[in-house]
Amino acid sequence: EGTQVINQRVRKMGCGKARGLRRNTRDLFQKPFGKNGLPSMSTYLTTFRIGDHVDIVANGAIHKGMPYRFYHGRTGKIWNVTKSAVGVLVNKQVRGRIVRKRIHVRIEHVKPSRCNEEFKKRVAFNEKTKAEAKAAGVKNPVSLKRLPKDPKDGYIVKAKTKKVNVMCAVPYELLA
Repeated sequence: EGTQVINQRVRKMGCGKARGLRRNTRDLFQKPFGKNGLPSMSTYLTTFRIGDHVDIVANGAIHKGMPYRFYHGRTGKIWNVTKSAVGVLVNKQVRGRIVRKRIHVRIEHVKPSRCNEEFKKRVAFNEKTKAEAKAAGVKNPVSLKRLPKDPKDGYIVKAKTKKVNVMCAVPYELLA
């Protein structure tokens, strides 16, 4: 019982590990060199819609509506839009399972994500190809599935004038 009282006193004195909400964020929320100051107007004029993918990047200059440090750098999907903030759905691993967290973040700490840009481009290309094939009257259009890269073509290395030095492993011998 006596040790518990001592531990509580030490905790109140401020010794030991920091337990604050913004602990270990000295470098995390720091802005890059030459980018100090308040955000530009384009940050506030960006339109966000439900279903958009966004990157959560905390802006150290704005303290209101700042996300907890775990969510900094995470990508989520917007599920709610309010006057000055957006609700973002983020996956978080808690022990062995993945929990879908719903957090509200002010728009200063959010930017549109480019995570599904390539996917959208591919879908548009596939739709265009299908429409062209249908217009041309082709029965079996070309496969639109992505394929892995082929291996590089083989070639022969030619030695010029110097003799080729062949290296091989020496068999292991017991020295006894």
